[in-house]
Amino acid sequence: MTVELFPSSLPVASVLARKESGREWLARLPALVAELRDRWQLVLKDPYHGGSCSWVAPARLPDGRGVVLKVAWPHREAAGEAEALRLWDGRGAVHLLREDSANSAMLLELCEPGGTLDAARGIPAERRLLAGAELLDTLWRTPVPPHTALEPLAVVAGERATLAELRMARLRSATDGGPQGAGLDGGGLDGAGLDGGLVAYGVRLMRELPASAARQVVLHGDFNPGNVVAARRRPWLAIDAKPLIGDPAYDPWPLIEQVDDPFDHGSASRLLGRRLALVADTLGEQPQRLAAWAVARRVETALQAAARGELPAARAILGEARLLADHSER
Repeated sequence: MTVELFPSSLPVASVLARKESGREWLARLPALVAELRDRWQLVLKDPYHGGSCSWVAPARLPDGRGVVLKVAWPHREAAGEAEALRLWDGRGAVHLLREDSANSAMLLELCEPGGTLDAARGIPAERRLLAGAELLDTLWRTPVPPHTALEPLAVVAGERATLAELRMARLRSATDGGPQGAGLDGGGLDGAGLDGGLVAYGVRLMRELPASAARQVVLHGDFNPGNVVAARRRPWLAIDAKPLIGDPAYDPWPLIEQVDDPFDHGSASRLLGRRLALVADTLGEQPQRLAAWAVARRVETALQAAARGELPAARAILGEARLLADHSER
């Protein structure tokens, strides 16, 4: 059977083809993979069809052991993954076996059977939610080192808050300002049909939450159920971290949102409250704080959609943020 290492159908190929630096990296990728294959004596298999910023494929070592080769397009969010994997050392995450930092390449533990937590639909949603929360708790138990290159959440969240404000200002300018929002509780809309008060609340949370955290942990940074994989040595292991150092309450929202869409239910607010409480209790966190970070992250996502011209989607996402705000501390 012929192995096709670089099919055009790979998401990474279509996504990075839109960027000049991405196109340059894609052009170098075949030679880089060949060099890594020869140096690490790998027998490569067809790459995984997932991920938009890295090329990832299962492989075999000369002794027959299964591994995964990951070659990332160099970018800020991926810069700390190898360091975080070294810190976790297999406790809740895949083992880092080898690294080529100059080429953003890693050889990783292969998870088998390998299905993801979001695909495990035979398991009830709240059981999957608990499994993910327990895995997060394991990751957070690794001490934060005194010296680390991992970025502080406070810095990243502050930058995102500023970008959200700039995007909101541009939207207002493009729509001739329009009536200003009446505030989170007033429900007023600006000229783009977005709740300016809710956006301001989310931006304020992005800036204030990191400073009020009771503790600092090594965050996964992208803990959605697609990044939780079934394994033999432990039921589930984390992959594809975008690690940061900061408030643990930042991490759970993608898990809660994606393990089973809570907004796709008639009693969404009640379901959100129950799931926030369930995860918070498992992790020793406050449900209100988990909800506050969720508001901040939904507001950021809404402004990203609006910046792409997707205003109906942005309004829908802000509607979700408003439901979450009812569960947060104001």
